[in-house]
Amino acid sequence: MRMYDLIIKKRNGGILAREEIDYMINGYTKGEIPDYQMSAMMMAIYFKGMNREETLDLTMAMAHSGEMLDLSTVKGIKTDKHSTGGVGDKTSLALAPMVAACGVKIAKMSGRGLGHTGGTIDKLESFQGFTTGITTEQFIRNVNEIGLAIMGQTKDLAPADKKLYALRDVTATVDNMSLIASSIMSKKLAAGADAIVLDVKAGSGAFMKKQEDAFALAEEMVCIGRGAGRNTIAVVSDMDQPLGFAVGNALEVKEAIATLKGEGPEDFTELCLTLGSFMLLLGGAVQSEEEGQRMLRQVISDGRALDKLAQFVRAQGGNEKMVYQPELLPKAELSYPVYASEDGYIERLVCDEVGMCSLILGGGRETKESVIDLSAGIVLNKKTGAYVQKGEVLATLYGSCQDKIEAAGRRLAKAYQIGEQKKKKGPMIIGVVK
Repeated sequence: MRMYDLIIKKRNGGILAREEIDYMINGYTKGEIPDYQMSAMMMAIYFKGMNREETLDLTMAMAHSGEMLDLSTVKGIKTDKHSTGGVGDKTSLALAPMVAACGVKIAKMSGRGLGHTGGTIDKLESFQGFTTGITTEQFIRNVNEIGLAIMGQTKDLAPADKKLYALRDVTATVDNMSLIASSIMSKKLAAGADAIVLDVKAGSGAFMKKQEDAFALAEEMVCIGRGAGRNTIAVVSDMDQPLGFAVGNALEVKEAIATLKGEGPEDFTELCLTLGSFMLLLGGAVQSEEEGQRMLRQVISDGRALDKLAQFVRAQGGNEKMVYQPELLPKAELSYPVYASEDGYIERLVCDEVGMCSLILGGGRETKESVIDLSAGIVLNKKTGAYVQKGEVLATLYGSCQDKIEAAGRRLAKAYQIGEQKKKKGPMIIGVVK
């Protein structure tokens, strides 16, 4: 078997066999197939596409390119959740303890943020002493004992995906549905969960700007999950404006804590209840989504969800007092209000611009080496559809550098588009793919 022949086959629109895909991924992971040949293959796939069987085979080959986490010693059904990312997306911080408090096990691997989309690990590190650098043995023990653990992705987990993504990033071959879906799902499958709930974002602050593209990606990933023998459901949710009102690490942690007290934003609470009900359904704890939502509301109401977050933070070295006293979380030195320049309705809040403003403040990474300011970010007072008067505060920015906070403030003011028409608010949950 030769890589040259496989490139020709795909370039001419042929279908790659499982053995050919395995040969290609194994050879590339070991360094036996050079970057220039794999670049040619990625471009051929970009233009000619892959069918569902090829996409599944590619995903499985990448998942098996390194360590496959064995969770067989964890009692019960293990569930995981993945979001395609967005602005203000702190869902795991509230969702995981809610679901674990209902008795369904959460074994999750998360990453750090890059660019304007934040990472779960960065947000969790707002808790003093918290670490996701735990051993596999401790990870499994925590899932068994408290029903919840989150760790960082190890370098041995789906190494083929890491190499391939870096290559696609510099060869303009990222934007292909099969390659995107296989990249996401290879890591989820390698992480060992029995059931996976996917939150696929659509809108200006998401990777998928168009709803039809978000649904296509959701369907592709659900097919992969089912083909790999994992119960998988995808929820397509709105990311045309930030989720909740807080954007930035410690600020988002505070909003997640408020949500676990039953005091969270309506859109964020709805998303957590929807995703959580599916996790409970796949985890065997309930028979319907409605029953799942009732159970989740109950653990919020009686305080068990908040207590579960404290238990989880303590188990991974963090200061649990911060859960009950969020005022102890990192605070910014400076604040800067942004005012409405005129009366009217907010017709649009450009979502990715809000994310970029948080990045400027230090709430995100421009490169992998960037140091995050955990206290930096934005709290929105007004979102799309709200009526504002001239001089009213639209949002408040938080940071530690006066020049940066003023620059971000000017940019954020332009992200608010005020007019005479009240825009009808779209649904938070756009659809579900099962």
